[in-house]
Amino acid sequence: MFQLSDVHIEFPPVHYANSEGLLAFGGDLSIERLLIAYRQGIFPWYNENDLILWWAPDPRMVLYPSSVKISKSMRALIRKNLYEITVNQAFDEVIEACAKVKRKDQEDTWLHPDMQKAYKKLHKAGHAFSVEVWNKQKELVGGLYGVKSNNQVWSGESMFHIEPNTSKLAFIYLAQWAEKEKVKIIDCQIYTDHLASLGAIEIERVDFMKYFE
Repeated sequence: MFQLSDVHIEFPPVHYANSEGLLAFGGDLSIERLLIAYRQGIFPWYNENDLILWWAPDPRMVLYPSSVKISKSMRALIRKNLYEITVNQAFDEVIEACAKVKRKDQEDTWLHPDMQKAYKKLHKAGHAFSVEVWNKQKELVGGLYGVKSNNQVWSGESMFHIEPNTSKLAFIYLAQWAEKEKVKIIDCQIYTDHLASLGAIEIERVDFMKYFE
């Protein structure tokens, strides 16, 4: 595992990551460092008050936008037109809501204040995005946020729901939006059953990295 310089912004090749995908530690969450990381298939993930950890797991969980799975129940929900879906209308609110989501086997959120601040800056600089789901009462009830790594890769970071299936609505919308924008792949980072149910699959890191060449 490599220790990053606080001055010079560079990362080791991703194949140096350990078996868990941990590549490096240290550095900061500046816009410049985050962009360099995402453009090399690397992302930060660490607990508050710990050193910043940088990851490049193998295999990588991804979604090809055209392969998103929409179940019969989700198609029925979409037809009911109960929700409005928007893009980049409430980024701060979405990331703050994602931070409140309780994760299995995690006592604390990884989306602590420093992480939220960093991604909010990334959004203001035009590199991070959000998808929002609103109910008829104009309440934010679901959504997700992510980072545009390059023209081929968008990285989904986190999602949340308050009303049932609204995070799925946001994810389906993201896939359809990405396909229209000719994005090749949505990086979902690590496996979850939830993502698999929506059509995401695991691919080898070496294949994932081809989208950054």
